[in-house]
Amino acid sequence: MGMIDIGKKEVTLREAIVEARVYLKAGVIKLIKDKEIPKGDVLETARVAGIIAAKKTAELIPFCHPIPIEFVDIKFSLKNKEIEIKATVKGQAKTGVEMEAFTACAVAAITIYDMCKAFDREAVIKSIMLLKKSGGKSGTYIRKA
Repeated sequence: MGMIDIGKKEVTLREAIVEARVYLKAGVIKLIKDKEIPKGDVLETARVAGIIAAKKTAELIPFCHPIPIEFVDIKFSLKNKEIEIKATVKGQAKTGVEMEAFTACAVAAITIYDMCKAFDREAVIKSIMLLKKSGGKSGTYIRKA
């Protein structure tokens, strides 16, 4: 058990895209859209939290390598009772950036819950999954619909 030796691996451009969904009452989605949640702008706060989380992934996941991250983007799509979150992470590294994308997406989702819990304690975070990864020896992976 322990960290995998990546010393002989080649540095390549790595990218990962992870998606999660937060299910909330329609009225709470409207409050988010109208920026009427008392704690502040939910989506911008979740975006910043996700970016910070991506940068701190190696501090949170025991055997995750600290790697240079060159890009983090978090996008939100609001629907009637759901927020879709997509986190994209890129960097030149010897190992993939999937864990950074997962961490960014999960923390963004948890931040949405935290900021909205006073209005919807039944909110659900679901379906966190890798949509795409590229770079490295194993090449590109794209989740099938």
